[in-house]
Amino acid sequence: MKQILKFSALIYVIFASGCKSDIKMNKDVKTPKAEIQAKSLTIHNSTRIDNYFWMRLTDEQKTAKNKDAQTQKVEAYLNSENEYFDQVTASTNNFQKELFEEMKGRIKEDDTSVPYFRNDYFYITRFEKGSQYPIYSRKKENLEAKEEVLFDVNNEAEGYEYFQLGGLNVSPNNTLVAFATDTVSRRQYTIQIKNLETGNILTDKIENTTGGSVWSNDNKTLFYTKKDPLTLRSSSIYRHILGTDASEDVIVYEEKDETYSTYVYKTKSHKFIVIGSSSTLSSEFRIISADKPYGDWKIIQPREDNLEYSLAHYGDYFYIQTNKDDAINFKLMKTPVNKTTKENWVDVIPHRKETLLEDVSIFKNYLVIEERTQGLGKIRIKTWDGKEDYYLPFDEETYSAGVYATPEFDTEVIRYSYNSMTTPNSVIDFNMRNQTKEVKKEQEVLGGKFNKSNYKSERVWATARDGKKVAISLVYHKDTELNKDTPLLQYAYGSYGYTISDGFSTTRLSLLDRGFVYAVAHIRGGQYLGREWYNDGKMMNKKNSFFDFIDCSKYLIENKYTSAKHLYAMGGSAGGLLMGGVSNLNPELYNGIIAAVPFVDVISTMLDESIPLTTGEFDEWGNPKEKEAYDYMLSYSPYDQVEAKDYPNMLVTTGYFDSQVQYWEPAKWVAKLREVKTDKNVLLLHTNMDVGHGGASGRFDSLKETAIDYTFLLALENKL
Repeated sequence: MKQILKFSALIYVIFASGCKSDIKMNKDVKTPKAEIQAKSLTIHNSTRIDNYFWMRLTDEQKTAKNKDAQTQKVEAYLNSENEYFDQVTASTNNFQKELFEEMKGRIKEDDTSVPYFRNDYFYITRFEKGSQYPIYSRKKENLEAKEEVLFDVNNEAEGYEYFQLGGLNVSPNNTLVAFATDTVSRRQYTIQIKNLETGNILTDKIENTTGGSVWSNDNKTLFYTKKDPLTLRSSSIYRHILGTDASEDVIVYEEKDETYSTYVYKTKSHKFIVIGSSSTLSSEFRIISADKPYGDWKIIQPREDNLEYSLAHYGDYFYIQTNKDDAINFKLMKTPVNKTTKENWVDVIPHRKETLLEDVSIFKNYLVIEERTQGLGKIRIKTWDGKEDYYLPFDEETYSAGVYATPEFDTEVIRYSYNSMTTPNSVIDFNMRNQTKEVKKEQEVLGGKFNKSNYKSERVWATARDGKKVAISLVYHKDTELNKDTPLLQYAYGSYGYTISDGFSTTRLSLLDRGFVYAVAHIRGGQYLGREWYNDGKMMNKKNSFFDFIDCSKYLIENKYTSAKHLYAMGGSAGGLLMGGVSNLNPELYNGIIAAVPFVDVISTMLDESIPLTTGEFDEWGNPKEKEAYDYMLSYSPYDQVEAKDYPNMLVTTGYFDSQVQYWEPAKWVAKLREVKTDKNVLLLHTNMDVGHGGASGRFDSLKETAIDYTFLLALENKL
């Protein structure tokens, strides 16, 4: 998802930053120049001129065997940028390979997950040495039993530039597994079914799905979600009968509101199949008995504006996590199975202003709550009889912890993961009855050089321009001196309420060991400090995300963690929008910026409802068909706000088949920057012509992309 390096053209940068270098500029490298075709775009009596609108292609154009003239021109431009990238970074190829081998050398190649138990079987994911993809297997009843290989993804992926296996879903009687594959990286999965007794793939084949599926308890009926073929919105739920052609599948629910998406799952109790529909600010659920797949669907609570809720089942009640009654940070309620509308809901865990309720896990004798206070995640255990109520102890200043892989309902043991910016990940089984824990696995960091005590982490608070305190989590080598000459990479996302965890990274060690500080800015738009933190960084408050990031940068500079000559910024997707925003607002603060699959053409994308994800995101960004929203979005849209001025060194990456952020957004952005920017700093665009939003699919291929990013930064610091 990323790319670059010790560039020949970097001599401009070296002179600008006052460093010495032996790098010689390759003057024969010709900068790509995109053709200008002015197109007027008018709405609300406002006209924008887009010189590169012609770069937009449809999926049909991209995949056609015979390319039309426009497709040929677009691909020629993208290839010219890739060729320029290759030429400029050619002198760093050896270092990239060394860095790749260094990062790969820290990974235990023949690794195995901690087995988890579900319905009489232990399930295991393992890697073999040298393999790109996992092997999924299981063992019946105990770990000494014979291994049954479900899928060796290395075999399945042969012949594909991109391959993703997902949606593994074993039938209740353990004889069948539904699975899904994506070979384009557009997140359009094909569902198939494998007979685990014979090893044969059945003839059932269901295309254009989200990948997930749900078995009813009869072991022959499968529910799944289809996507709108144009917008890729998850729009309808179908019922498939084993052994029939997909053309005979029956649609059981269609979500007609284009601002909503739909999905299907089974409750942990295995009693109900649930269809959910959700927009950014509203949700709705309907159920049938998992024993009666042809039954009538019952709505739990009809959708209402600004009423969000989720659904779990235990005994005679549904448990509902909701923002009802202005519970902005959510609370837990319950309602009888036969009286489900909101007037019957009663509090189980009341709303707390200072604490965000993130998730709950329901077990036969215990309720497990995941919550966040002052940015720190906590795991709380309660017995249903109210006799026990306690938190798991975590001691570090910053960390990441979460419950996962505990599918059994009747258990006293939960599994959770724990790591921090200096502590590798551990998988821990915790006995909720006697409050003992067993570390099942600690992440191994190979290579012989890693020692946790060699690294330091801290959390500081920057004051934003409106007085709000913004947390910054930092990690660095203990021998790194913090001063104006210290290189620092500042990362953030800041959208959709997504919180960036303060977790461990083996690849990041390659930067830390070379003197870099790594910082995560927990800006508004995420939910680090609760739901209000999210609300204050979206829609008509979106600029707060940019301002927070910039104010964090200024804090780090003012407090001598680094200086503008050595400060770097990085973000991807919506975080790429952030990179575009800060590069327009305060380019002088950064020596370099990495923008991965950046969402930068905000107005044009949000005006085009045929583009995937547009309609479902009006509550995140606003609808530019409304003048107030248009004016505000236009004021920060990175593509529209590019000006004739100096910009930092920049690396921009994208995927040709990206379904989340179309490739033409970063391509147009780079073309416009080349047209108007006044500096001679490095500007590189790399388009992976084989993949989409998530980048390469193999575990080692993704390391190559990281090596490119890190080489870009180290080249700018003259540390190759």
